[in-house]
Amino acid sequence: MSSAESTSPAPRFETLTVPKASDVLAAEVRERILSGEFGEGTALPPERQLVEQTGLSRATVREALRILEVERLVEIRPGRGGGAFVHRPGRESLANTVRLVIRGQQIRLEALHETREAIEPACAALAARRRTERDLADLDAAHADLIGAGEDVPRFLRANIQWHNAVARAGGNELLIGFLDALSASIHASTDLERFMDARVRRLTARTHARITEAIRAGDAEAARRRMSRHVCGFARAAAEVDDRERLDLPEAGA
Repeated sequence: MSSAESTSPAPRFETLTVPKASDVLAAEVRERILSGEFGEGTALPPERQLVEQTGLSRATVREALRILEVERLVEIRPGRGGGAFVHRPGRESLANTVRLVIRGQQIRLEALHETREAIEPACAALAARRRTERDLADLDAAHADLIGAGEDVPRFLRANIQWHNAVARAGGNELLIGFLDALSASIHASTDLERFMDARVRRLTARTHARITEAIRAGDAEAARRRMSRHVCGFARAAAEVDDRERLDLPEAGA
């Protein structure tokens, strides 16, 4: 044996991390849901069958189902006829996640307005290109409710959110719809808009909405983008004058 062979270091291996069986099962079911193999509302096999089919323990199967339930990919229904049912994530899942991030990270109100200023003009431009007659009807209905609110400021604010969300829906981009839903709700919940929305601001808002809707109806994407940009940027500046908080103070969900 040569001296080189006698002094060579012994082979070494890195520490291996073996995934838990419940994580492996949850990953397989997750992939089959997200790929579309399991459609919305599909009933997964009962626990006993899952145990038999996978060779895993009942505790492991239950843990995997709990993981998927927390991720909102399955809904566990108790009682006769119950079980685990597939729930494919939609834009409401995105909106809920964004709201949690905004609240959990204590996102600055300025940053929230900046995000809205970046995406809502794009929503308006897409709406001008893609809107349907149903979309235009939704915009008109929200605008009519906003006009009809009169001195009822809470009703005005609800109609205002409905109109902005209708613009996003008309654009047909699911990601933008979810983001705008969360942003609109968060701004509404965290800003003293009732103090801000006096009669003059309400009249100006109604006129601006009408002009943006006009551009969307005409299919003028650039005009829709430009008018929406002026609208949301002006709102952010005006709201900042009456609310100088730097961070959001959002209430509990459902509060």
